Amino acid sequence: MTAQTVEETLDTVFRMESARIIATVARIVRDVGIAEEIAQDALVAALEQWPRAGVPDRPGAWLTATAKHRAVDLVRRRETYARKLAEAGRELTEEAYDPEPSGPGDIDDDLLRLVFTTCHPVLSADARTALTLRLLGGLRTDEIARAFLVPEATVAARVTRAKRTLARSGVTFEVPYGEDRAARLGSVLEVIYLIFNEGYAATAGDDLLRPALCEDALRLARVLAALMPREGEVHGLAALLEIQASRTAARTGPDGQPVLLADQDRRRWDRLLIRRGYAALGRAVEADGATGPYALQAAIAACHARATRYEETDWATIAALYRRLAAVAPSPVVELNRAVAVSMAEGPEAGLALVDALAAAPALDRYHLLPSVRGDLLARLGRQAEARAEFARAAELTRNERERALLLKRAAGAAG
Repeated sequence: MTAQTVEETLDTVFRMESARIIATVARIVRDVGIAEEIAQDALVAALEQWPRAGVPDRPGAWLTATAKHRAVDLVRRRETYARKLAEAGRELTEEAYDPEPSGPGDIDDDLLRLVFTTCHPVLSADARTALTLRLLGGLRTDEIARAFLVPEATVAARVTRAKRTLARSGVTFEVPYGEDRAARLGSVLEVIYLIFNEGYAATAGDDLLRPALCEDALRLARVLAALMPREGEVHGLAALLEIQASRTAARTGPDGQPVLLADQDRRRWDRLLIRRGYAALGRAVEADGATGPYALQAAIAACHARATRYEETDWATIAALYRRLAAVAPSPVVELNRAVAVSMAEGPEAGLALVDALAAAPALDRYHLLPSVRGDLLARLGRQAEARAEFARAAELTRNERERALLLKRAAGAAG
């Protein structure tokens, strides 16, 4: 294996495992900033050793073990360690840092603890989300910026300030309880949602999907739903992710190219995940009527799941649900999705009017789905030259190679 191949393998493994490594180390050192540094140290150690010794059979376990050893060494060197050891009354071993037995309200999951820690109220809402996406999602600054529809420099500044604030405030790796947990819940749900979205439709790279991110987000949503059974929006988020994840196998073809919703083979949708989503949506209805933004999105996803064929989709109901969603969680992206539903329920001219009204929204200035949707509506209206220009612009804006190829293909089709 060449040095370049080793580096590429390590990059892939670290991207998949960094969140678990940081969470595991944070449980030991009780500081997320230091935990990230130790994880980076483990990465450097792998870059030094793997080209000579070869890639381990379990590279993720190797990185985690290396990081844990360095974390324990750090704790041993701390001046206060001797006193803490005496108080604890036990010897320091690797096993001593395994998760302690859970109480009824404990969050017995390192990744979820990491989410709640980085969603501490000492940080602004934007900083919480950006930092958690960076640490737990393993997203780069440009990917986070794309998710937020803001400049990369803005995200970089948020992450830097967030780390400094946590360190300065002495925030530790902790499990919140009661009102403190409730106060952080909104940010936690947003982070899990954004991580899933990045896995469901990758911002950049050669692949449309990043399944590991989807799996982590879905697992976190399930754990959170079990811990907070009376929170309707927790169940709403779980329902949304279950139903969205059910489409994964049908969203790409054998060559990895994206398959549009209208062209997907719905027999490949995972019916077990759909049933789990329906059940979670039912629990959201029981908890609070399913009136929150995640539950409303889950209801929209459920409408798609109930249609055995694209032509049977209840677009009128979907458009109405998007109208309710826009009322409780207004955003230009929601309005863009509503425009699509309206175009299917009332015709492309009605949808195009809504899309054109969004053209001046600053948040959508570099959002590739705006010209993509507009191109689709223009094509349906027979305005092929205009559609081609919109698809070409969308292809220029996207950073995902699979999406770019699809958009260029649609532009060529419109030209033809």
